[in-house]
Amino acid sequence: MVAFGKKLKERQIQEWQRYYINYKLMKKRVKQYAQQIQLGTLDRRHVLKDFSRMLDNQIEKTVLFLLEQQGLLASRIAKLGEDHEVIQQEPHISRIAELREAYRAVGQELLKLLFFVEVNAVGLRKILKKFDKRFGYKFTDYYVKTRANHPYSQLQQVFKHVIRNLQGFGAVVGALSRNLHELQENQESQGSFLSIYDQPTLPLQDPVIDSIRAAIDRLSNSTNFLNFLGQHALIMHEELPAPVDEHVDDQRYHFMSLFLNLANTFLYMVNTYIIVPTADDYSMSLGAAPTVCGIVIGAMAVAQVFSSVYFSAWSNKSYFRPLVFSSIVLFLGNVMYALAYDLNSIWILIIGRLLCGFGSARAVNRRYISDCVPLKIRMQASAGFVSASALGMACGPALAGLLQTKFKIFNITFNQDTLPGWVMTIAWLIYLVWLWITFKEPYREIEENHVPHQSNAENNALEKGIKQPLLTSLKDKVDEDDDQDYDDSEEAPEDSRQPANSIGAAYRLLTPSVKVQLLIYFMLKYAMEILLSESSVITTYYFNWTTSTVSIFLACLGLTVLPVNIIVGSYISNMFEDRQILLASEVMVFVGILFSFHVIFPYTEPQYICSGLLMFVSAEVLEGVNLSLLSRVMSSRLSRGTYNGGLLSTEAGTLARVIADATITLAGYGGVSRLLNVTLFPSFFICVASIIATCYTYNSLY
Repeated sequence: MVAFGKKLKERQIQEWQRYYINYKLMKKRVKQYAQQIQLGTLDRRHVLKDFSRMLDNQIEKTVLFLLEQQGLLASRIAKLGEDHEVIQQEPHISRIAELREAYRAVGQELLKLLFFVEVNAVGLRKILKKFDKRFGYKFTDYYVKTRANHPYSQLQQVFKHVIRNLQGFGAVVGALSRNLHELQENQESQGSFLSIYDQPTLPLQDPVIDSIRAAIDRLSNSTNFLNFLGQHALIMHEELPAPVDEHVDDQRYHFMSLFLNLANTFLYMVNTYIIVPTADDYSMSLGAAPTVCGIVIGAMAVAQVFSSVYFSAWSNKSYFRPLVFSSIVLFLGNVMYALAYDLNSIWILIIGRLLCGFGSARAVNRRYISDCVPLKIRMQASAGFVSASALGMACGPALAGLLQTKFKIFNITFNQDTLPGWVMTIAWLIYLVWLWITFKEPYREIEENHVPHQSNAENNALEKGIKQPLLTSLKDKVDEDDDQDYDDSEEAPEDSRQPANSIGAAYRLLTPSVKVQLLIYFMLKYAMEILLSESSVITTYYFNWTTSTVSIFLACLGLTVLPVNIIVGSYISNMFEDRQILLASEVMVFVGILFSFHVIFPYTEPQYICSGLLMFVSAEVLEGVNLSLLSRVMSSRLSRGTYNGGLLSTEAGTLARVIADATITLAGYGGVSRLLNVTLFPSFFICVASIIATCYTYNSLY
């Protein structure tokens, strides 16, 4: 694993090297501060003031160079514009081609400049995280708060919304696009009198403009529907931007295998929610209280707490075998769920749901996209993962609403309670056969055993060392040690660059900002599970809704996911910062919870539907920005390995569902009349806590 400091140095443009922020120097200074504070020769106030001044100088150096280069690019475009006017008077195919290449060269220089800004922004974010790890996150809060809108500060120029503040970039891009387009049209019209072999084949849209626009979108935090939707998957990407496109390894990527992973995600979500409209009726038919539906629904989540870990570990070695195991376990679990009616056993019903939870392979689905899908289509694959989950969530209740029939075959009962189990049994059987026939295990590099060759390597190194001066070797060693970046960890250098190998190691990497984001994720999943799992019991008690009506309501909630993400991803996220949307969404979830309470006045259908819709939609918006911020503030060590960020967020969400379903069952002992308010109180308090925590860490969410 290459240390961050070395990686940052490798990504720098050599001729501009002295204009980058000096990450290595600032990292050394942080280490010195820690030692001096420990010895008592410096106080924290002096450290904050001194390091702030150092950051100001580094940022100012970068921004001044940025403005200088921007002016040079503008001058070059102005000069090319004069040449363009001359060519328009006397057009010639060869001169037009030369001018187009000159404009492309300017475009490449602009792309280098955007890449320069992006690398600096990543380095600045990284050093702030490192400082927070050493001294507490209060420094980032102080620095961002004092510099964010100060007229003398250059922070915004390099760190946030670069393109929006430096409008000159937009003008340069506009000029390049317009002139390249005009020259292409002129060249094509001139070329119409020539043979096609007299001119090179030209693309309809210049790729350099596409690359520039992609870089601008990254820098300005601009997004679109696919990007925003893909953020829900929390699939980590490369921390530092790459100046060239990723090499696609065709041996690892297989479209049908990716499709089977998405199909597994879809079927699992259908399996999760297909029983929600009928779980209370099924429980009563087996002699239990209707609120036992909380245990029935939550049993799947309980098992998923454990299955997420072993599936994540299993995916280190294989993708095919975990998916086969998942399909078999889900097949057996659904058979038990369906047979519980004729066996008249609530325990078989619960065990069947537990087995379904043990077959949750969402960790494998995420890991496959992260490891095997090329970078250029990874965001689309991530969006597909989220879309499959959303469609499964909508199709599950809708399918349950269609299964309103009753008949017997060989003394086996098929009705609205058992048919969801039988339908999913058949679905998983078909999927298993399809998986076995078409899935292609991705190519994995076989790790060679280096032990036998170790002595030869050491001998070669020794021979090389004899020929080199000792002082030079020592200097290289010192530089190498200085470049080691311990990735915000206080562990030993060798371990600090490795993925977290246990829950404890992963927990130690959680900064206050990360913990707050996981709390928010817990809160939104808890509120959504309360709303969905108790919907059948609540609507039957207050409004006498039938199973079909509950199914339609839940399906409509699920169908709001994609339209809401289109609106937020295409418009709202480009108008506001993620942290602003985060806080606003939390407040809207709070309002939805508040209006869901039954207080004094008779409880009406419009109140329930509107408050539930507001809570659900706000939670969906919140999930996207929450996971986007989580991926930004968490350590890069949590982007890989078994105990990665995706697993931690899954565990947080799954625990929220388990606790929510248990709350429904426990609250049922107080009677159905009190169920609504009793289950909403925990949601209310957790939501308030998350809003307070967000305000507390607001300035560190960058």
